[in-house]
Amino acid sequence: KESDLVFEPMPFQHPLAILYSSGTTGLPKCIVHGAGGTLLQHLKELVLHTDIGPNDRFFYYTTCGWMMWNWLVSGLAAGATVVLYSGAPHAPSSPPKDPTRPDQPDMLWTLAEAEELTVFGCSAKYLALMEKEGVKPRKSHDLSQLRTVLSTGSPLPPQSFEYVYRDVKEDVQLASISGGTDIISCFVLGIPTRPVHSGEIQGPGLGMAMEVQGPSRERLTGSAGELVCTKPFPSMPLYFWDDPDQSRYRAAYFEAIPGVWRHGDWAEETASGGWVIHGRSDATLNPGGVRIGTAEIYRQVEAFDEILEAVAVAWEVATDGTHVSGVDTEIALFVRLRPGEILDEQLTHRVRARIRREASPHHVPKTVVQVEDIPRTVSGKVSEIAVREAIHGRPVLNHDALANPECLGIFRALRTSRGG
Repeated sequence: KESDLVFEPMPFQHPLAILYSSGTTGLPKCIVHGAGGTLLQHLKELVLHTDIGPNDRFFYYTTCGWMMWNWLVSGLAAGATVVLYSGAPHAPSSPPKDPTRPDQPDMLWTLAEAEELTVFGCSAKYLALMEKEGVKPRKSHDLSQLRTVLSTGSPLPPQSFEYVYRDVKEDVQLASISGGTDIISCFVLGIPTRPVHSGEIQGPGLGMAMEVQGPSRERLTGSAGELVCTKPFPSMPLYFWDDPDQSRYRAAYFEAIPGVWRHGDWAEETASGGWVIHGRSDATLNPGGVRIGTAEIYRQVEAFDEILEAVAVAWEVATDGTHVSGVDTEIALFVRLRPGEILDEQLTHRVRARIRREASPHHVPKTVVQVEDIPRTVSGKVSEIAVREAIHGRPVLNHDALANPECLGIFRALRTSRGG
């Protein structure tokens, strides 16, 4: 009963939640977030950047362990109806929406139709999978109420933009958003009043002093560098759990580039005012001294129907060419293929040729290897760092954060088979 509810007043930044970072690049961080700053940030992003209000039906496919769950729940503060789903995202509809393809994995699009969703959120990998599986909701589902499609978790490549506007719905705002568990919100995201450019995030969040900085801390436009935030913002963590002197907090964000928040993303601010995330800056590739973001390679690899998933890492080489700690690095590309497909010489050539043509000769992997599985975190993110450490025989620090650590043996064996 309403009369029985008692709300105890708390300080504005009373601890709200403990979130663990995904552990994609290292040991998970145990992050304590505050109530007031989180709510302010979420309301800004949901109401102003996503245009969510009382008439909206808002869905984001997420587990309760991903920060997108917290972001979704804040939709209630915007007055929206929040739609939840518990189940496999790639399950087929029952009964099938398209009788000619009863096994197509379109369950979430059927949910979007049934619940008349206005805002649909998913991961970039989900959209890539939908395209590979030939799912075309525009032909099989009534998505007339859908206004916005949100994507996060990894960079959204241009071909996924093309897929959404071609096969999902023509008149939607496709907003790729990027931030992290560390800030329980976004650095760059959608802006409803600006055009959508393929492969780009529309712009920085309101009040977020975002820059891309070069080696001398100069601001860059049109080339890649470190993504930084130069001023405080409401949803900065209160502290890390069991970090009484805040030394780990400072080391995580402020020591690499003093005076600014360095998030660890390798990014680019484009001439149009958009933003591109090229990958994690600590997982960038540096063959021959040319720094490359892994997303630049994934954009090309994901175009192949035969390839379900890929991971690109730097393989250290000595001057004699053996794969050991040395003075240079080569790009190694590991691919997981569809059942029944084989990485033969022809497919390898096609992959390398596309990367050379659409990216550059510097992006072409020296080694391309088919693997049965690729390590990913419990939130579904591919862990490039785990692969890199495994192929060099070094300890994998984020082992406990992986959903499938058993597959690391595949990569450790490669070190033995290839020398070093």
